[in-house]
Amino acid sequence: MSDTSVTDTATTHTWLAIGPAGTLGWITTVTGGYTFKLVGDDTERAVYPSLEAAKGALYSALVPGTEWPEFREH
Repeated sequence: MSDTSVTDTATTHTWLAIGPAGTLGWITTVTGGYTFKLVGDDTERAVYPSLEAAKGALYSALVPGTEWPEFREH
């Protein structure tokens, strides 16, 4: 008989936030939820419990007057 081991593989999902001028940032899955980075950020932002919360936080971090970005799963 042989031993069979099961390994977990991490799957990360990414959504690009796209505005009229191009990519504004992205949201990724992390342990415990979702986080985002804007183009030019050095580090990820806080962890949010849902994709919708992360989208709202990303939008809130944009320059006032920016239109709601299109989010595309990548």
